[in-house]
Amino acid sequence: MDRADALNGLDDRPWADLHHAFGAAEDLPTVLRSLAGDDPEAADEALDELYESILHQGTVYAATAEAVPFLARLAMAGHRPADLLVLLGGIAESGDEHEVAPGACRAAVATQLPAILGLTGAEEAQVRRAAVWAAGHTAAPAEAWPALERRWEEEHDEGVRAELVTALVRLDAARGTAAAVACLGPQAPARLRVTAVLACLAAGVAWDAAQHQAVLGALPADGLVSEFEECEPLQAVVAALLRRDTDEDREAAFALLEDALRIPARDVRAEAVWAADHACRVSRSAPARLLPSLLPLLDDPESAHGVVALLGKVAEQAGTGAAALARLASADGDVADHALAALATAAPDLAVPLLAEHLPQRPRALATASGARAHGKAASIPLPYDAALLDAVRQRLAEQGPSGNEPIHLALLLASWGRQAAPAVPELLDALPRIPLAGPIALAAVCPVDGELRTRTEDHLREAALRGPEDGRLSAARALHELTGDTGPLLTVIRAELAGDGRRLREAARLIGTLGEAAGELEPDVRAALRERPEGRSLPRADADAELAAALWDITGDAATAVQVLDAVIRADSGPWTRWTALRAARLAARMGPAARPLRPALEQLLATPLHAPAAVLALLAALPEEDLRGPLDRTALAGPVLDAAESDIDADNAFEALAALGPAALTDEHLHRLTALANRDRRVVTGGIEDQIIRNDEHLAARARATLSTLTSHPPLAP
Repeated sequence: MDRADALNGLDDRPWADLHHAFGAAEDLPTVLRSLAGDDPEAADEALDELYESILHQGTVYAATAEAVPFLARLAMAGHRPADLLVLLGGIAESGDEHEVAPGACRAAVATQLPAILGLTGAEEAQVRRAAVWAAGHTAAPAEAWPALERRWEEEHDEGVRAELVTALVRLDAARGTAAAVACLGPQAPARLRVTAVLACLAAGVAWDAAQHQAVLGALPADGLVSEFEECEPLQAVVAALLRRDTDEDREAAFALLEDALRIPARDVRAEAVWAADHACRVSRSAPARLLPSLLPLLDDPESAHGVVALLGKVAEQAGTGAAALARLASADGDVADHALAALATAAPDLAVPLLAEHLPQRPRALATASGARAHGKAASIPLPYDAALLDAVRQRLAEQGPSGNEPIHLALLLASWGRQAAPAVPELLDALPRIPLAGPIALAAVCPVDGELRTRTEDHLREAALRGPEDGRLSAARALHELTGDTGPLLTVIRAELAGDGRRLREAARLIGTLGEAAGELEPDVRAALRERPEGRSLPRADADAELAAALWDITGDAATAVQVLDAVIRADSGPWTRWTALRAARLAARMGPAARPLRPALEQLLATPLHAPAAVLALLAALPEEDLRGPLDRTALAGPVLDAAESDIDADNAFEALAALGPAALTDEHLHRLTALANRDRRVVTGGIEDQIIRNDEHLAARARATLSTLTSHPPLAP
């Protein structure tokens, strides 16, 4: 078959009626012709386009299945066969299917197995590897197994044999395990041993000494896995063991890491430290178990950086390594900055003098000390006040040199000390134009109760609120209001934002609630802003509309308008980009109590989505009388979706609040078992987000789960 024949029938397919990641697939014939053409650069661009459109971030579509035969024929015609086989394998591997029948894309690849299996005997090893990898993902053992088994008997290339082991196990774990186990011995090449271990783990084979030794003997193992899989081998083995979530497999993972950490070779230790880092992000018991093996490596210059990076994530448990961290923090370079950042949490008293001495050279440590790195749910540990560090911060602010986020972090550190940092008011006032958002926050926190500095602060904030940079006026007016109770400037700034272009509209709407009775003056402005809701409004504008509706309710008690707006925002949920807006609207609905009762249909729709369920439950409990909490809205029925959200780490804080609101009587034994697991299980619930915060956020979640469990099992049922 030549390339021209491979595209026969291309124009006969209903591409305009099919969809890929970017809408109608009518562009695919042009892309496929470019892929099949003689221009290598155009073909490269076409291949990139296919990954973007028909396998977008691992998602497949109806158009994906239609494209599969043409891709397979081009590969069979000898045109970029390795590239196209990898694309076909990725399509077959995908379980993320959008607007296509479940398994349709994998089935489409399976129908092309004659072509794919034919290429397992290609002359180039790279093509054979790609063909085996693609065939292994087709979930069609009856068709693929005999050909791959024959290939195993004939194949001598180490890389292809490794792919064959994985593919055979993937197609039929029971039959493929024998081939994998046979490759564990020391006589097998390292690549084959590592692949065999991973295949055994995938097949559910019990861990044993042979697998332990196979991994240790292959280290360093970086690069010894399939080129089509993105993983680091030792980390992948440890992760697979921990995912089994049994005491025996955890012990196996930790013992493997401890043995690997004892190997002095630099590359091996680097892999072991990285795998230990991953283990700590998967297992709650990993830090306590592995730190005794990791802390001695702080004295090894080649291993220290990786260990310090891990300690920054588990710093609360790293107290025994504080002295070593302090030694590293006293040196120079990036490791010193990371070490001091970890020390700021592990031993704040030791960190303070070092930060004072090296402040300009420790940006990461400063960010940690200021709380700026405490993203997510877990709060940072405040750094103790220190006069020498205060002097260093004042000097740094006065130098006019700090740029980027450093002045913000300096201001936030001062704010954490409150009025103890009052001597820094002059430097904060001078820096106010450079930090229009964080500066007022710090001034409100540190400003003395009276005296000349108090007067100067109030004058500067009033000037900043009325004539300062536009993006800082709200912050300045709010700080002035906190300090003096003067509502005038805040009213003026909010009114201007309500009539402006909407960039700070949501923030202005949220601040209306801080004005107390004075907020009544803004009723006409709020109503005007709500009337000017543009068609196809952006997500920030939708968020602002919800806040404006809640503000109007707070000011006037106008439930009809508030309900109308919140209902529109909730029902506008149309995919992943709008879901957080619907969540925020549901939270605001809970504020309205019984007045939000007309929102019941919209809130009930949200119960089906774990992200929305906790906020929807809280709103329903606030809005509905007890007699309405029947059937699908029975308190016990509502507990299930709420626990689903907590177990997925989706709005977990609201989930625990909702469980408490539902009360002990709502929870069945199964519910209590699930809540107990959230509190006490070893595998972390939080697995995503900012890497440095995963462990802290999971510890926060576990603490909330334990507190909620204690409340629900120690107290009598909550009154309706």
